[in-house]
Amino acid sequence: MGDISHLTHIPISEIWAARERIKDIVPHTPLLPLNIDQTDKDCKIYLKLENLLPTGAFKLRGSTNAILCLADDKLSNGVYTASAGNFGQGFAWSATKRGVPCQIIIPDHVPETKVTAMERFGGVVMKVPFDTWWKVIQEHRYDGMTGSFVHPGCDRNVIAGNGTMGLEILEQLPSVDAVICPYGSGGMTCGIASTFKALKPSVRVYACEVETAAPLAASLAAGEPKSCDYTPSFVDGIGGKSVLPEMWNLVSSLATGSIVSSLEETADALRTLILRNHVVAEGAGAASVAAALSGKAGKGNIVCVISGGNIDPDRLSKILQNEIPK
Repeated sequence: MGDISHLTHIPISEIWAARERIKDIVPHTPLLPLNIDQTDKDCKIYLKLENLLPTGAFKLRGSTNAILCLADDKLSNGVYTASAGNFGQGFAWSATKRGVPCQIIIPDHVPETKVTAMERFGGVVMKVPFDTWWKVIQEHRYDGMTGSFVHPGCDRNVIAGNGTMGLEILEQLPSVDAVICPYGSGGMTCGIASTFKALKPSVRVYACEVETAAPLAASLAAGEPKSCDYTPSFVDGIGGKSVLPEMWNLVSSLATGSIVSSLEETADALRTLILRNHVVAEGAGAASVAAALSGKAGKGNIVCVISGGNIDPDRLSKILQNEIPK
């Protein structure tokens, strides 16, 4: 929806409107403490369990708001998006609920569990090489595709929908001091941070990334959007080759920083979630816990967004056996 490159935040009025729009469709998710010994620590870690939403990830918030905001004439030829899997699931679910055909362009390394789920929710999936997919993310279009394109991150209505999570966190834990958000295209980080900028600006909002794909950390260090080396890994829900230029003003104005973890730290965090909280997260969701456990988010009450739980069973099995899957 429109050019967002000039924005430094999403108005809180749009986030409240998104909450009203999706309230009967997207349920609130629980906020629970991480079940480790935290009595002698300067911080207490909490989990925002977005993996419990009907499509298994937070993306249902933004996709539902965006689909509901589209006028009927924009839906006449259907809708399409580009996704690494979770937005595609939420998008297909939301489009099907509105009776609109949808297509989803995905990179060819997306796990089959996510492909199957997108198709189950009513989406038509097209696999392409990663570089082709990334071009769609950058250009907001795919040659030959008809219908209205909805960007998974750089869409004002998507970001506002994601911001509804910030409203819930503030209601569930008014004493929150920091929130850690897995960083893909930046739509979650900027939505949640916009909420806190308006309602509790003292809250620190961190992005988190993994070492195999950490363009935001590099960009914040350089003071401008930067590209980075990208290596596919089991953390398939976040990361890319660069920070999208249209997101730079938003994220550089809103994010306190980006905390980068190793694949080993992320796998350890995933095992901790399963063994201590009985929470199944995907790699991206566990990355926020890895960041919190590093101590780099500072002191106080720290909320980790468990962004999704759509992990491939074979990868999960290897992680539970102390292996690092590809």
